[in-house]
Amino acid sequence: MPFAFFACLLLLLFIGRTCFLRVPFSTSQVLWYKKSSTTVTQGDSASTDKHFKETSCAIDDLYSSEEKSTVLHLLNSASKEELTALKLIRGRKSAKIIDHRDKHGPFQNLQSLLEVPTFQYKTTIEVCNFILKHLTKEGKAVKNQNPISIIMKYVTSEIERERLKAANSIVSVVFGTRKIAWAHVDRHLTVQDWQQQEYTMFMKGSYVPALYLEEISSVVSKFPEADFYVLEKTGFSNHNPGLFPVSLHQRTVEAMLYALLHKTFAQNGEQKVLSMPRNAVGKYFGLMVGGARASGIDLVKKFLLESLTQAEARVNFPNHQILCYRNALLVKQKRDEELCDSLLQAIAFCEFLRQDTT
Repeated sequence: MPFAFFACLLLLLFIGRTCFLRVPFSTSQVLWYKKSSTTVTQGDSASTDKHFKETSCAIDDLYSSEEKSTVLHLLNSASKEELTALKLIRGRKSAKIIDHRDKHGPFQNLQSLLEVPTFQYKTTIEVCNFILKHLTKEGKAVKNQNPISIIMKYVTSEIERERLKAANSIVSVVFGTRKIAWAHVDRHLTVQDWQQQEYTMFMKGSYVPALYLEEISSVVSKFPEADFYVLEKTGFSNHNPGLFPVSLHQRTVEAMLYALLHKTFAQNGEQKVLSMPRNAVGKYFGLMVGGARASGIDLVKKFLLESLTQAEARVNFPNHQILCYRNALLVKQKRDEELCDSLLQAIAFCEFLRQDTT
């Protein structure tokens, strides 16, 4: 009995040794493999935990309501050119923001930025922080500067001071790639006329001088008589060759407007046409974000509402037109940037006239 027991025990040991020797890696390799496998699993777990922690923390929770409103206002209202001017958003990011906005409407919250292609959690945070940083920087610069001095330094020396003091009304003109808008405002900030005209043949194919002359002449024929005509002067970066066709168009329209206005309204050779840089008006109203200017539509809506509800509003609109103006700006499919910008430019210049004479 003992002999049989020991014989079985030896047989089992022999079989076990033979099976172990057939394993194609050593004991140290087995231990190394297990250790490496454990390390990889722990790394995956840490990465997963970090990702879960980031995505579970809503982006909107990281900012105050005012900061969220500021970022969303810029991203929902800025044009492609304005977004491109922001260093961190230029290029594909700005194009994707515009494309997503056009397809799905304005961003409702900061978290919805993650729906923009290639926008990850970290990218979205960087974009929001960049916008807020430059807004704060521009806001401090404007706050420390007399708002009237911003306008004053752009008034050409060719205009005599006495003529400016005696001015009763101006026509502010702003033009884009498809529209020319104008606002006729008196020195008491009462809107006499405010409208725009669309032209569809510009920016298509070659720049035909006769076509420009015909379209712009028809617009100038509708302008009322005023003491001064103020043209918006836009600036484009030389580092973005893609904007050259737009810049060429803007310069052509500006030159023709200047010539036609001077020919039509100048008296005794007196200068009546002025140019005011777009960014000067943007700084005056605090609309600058870095080197770009945000939309002024919401500000104009505020002026319209004040005129309707307050006895002494900053801007006075004709009673029979105010609701028509307000309803037109409420149409989301239309972006009447030129119309709003023409009014803001008129307000800035007229407030300069009023304070410069006191």
